[in-house]
Amino acid sequence: MFLTAGSITACNKKIHTWVAAEDTLNKTTGIEKTAAVFPDTFGFGQSVSTEYIRKFDIDVRPDGRGLPAGAGMVKEGRSIYLEKCTVCHGKTGREGGPGGKLVSSPPDSNKTKTIGNYWPYATTVYDYINRAMPYNAPGSLTSKEVYDLTAYLLYENGIIDSVFVVTEKTLPLIEMPAKKLFVPDNRLDEIKSGSR
Repeated sequence: MFLTAGSITACNKKIHTWVAAEDTLNKTTGIEKTAAVFPDTFGFGQSVSTEYIRKFDIDVRPDGRGLPAGAGMVKEGRSIYLEKCTVCHGKTGREGGPGGKLVSSPPDSNKTKTIGNYWPYATTVYDYINRAMPYNAPGSLTSKEVYDLTAYLLYENGIIDSVFVVTEKTLPLIEMPAKKLFVPDNRLDEIKSGSR
């Protein structure tokens, strides 16, 4: 169902009609509406600790906020990739497979979206691997393994060299080739300025 300006206006008119009808009914019957009173607690669920919440707070932002302390190297990442990633992404990440290609090989004539030619932030590589990979056991990798895989995939895409150390400090500083292709959404600024 799609909402249009007309359907929203019609919906608002119905709501106003219902409210007006209820007010009229209250005046004619003399029955006052009473406000609902809710208890402080409904008696189910339990409080959770900050430590418990921290286990689920794993998002990583483009500026690096959320990255854990750690470091990764290309050589170690290659070994982990061969062990845990080839079944879905092929031996080098260029072949693809059920999980698709991860590495672009210039010239990539079919323009398959890969880490090297599509992803705008290097931190997204860490974030995605950490939360979703490997496919058969997401979240099972240590932060060291994720850093190593991130280093390996950035290297294979020609973004870093083989001795670059990926850390929580260096990863956000990596300039991805596709970043310039993404345009910030400035509609909020347009709405504030009244031009929309």
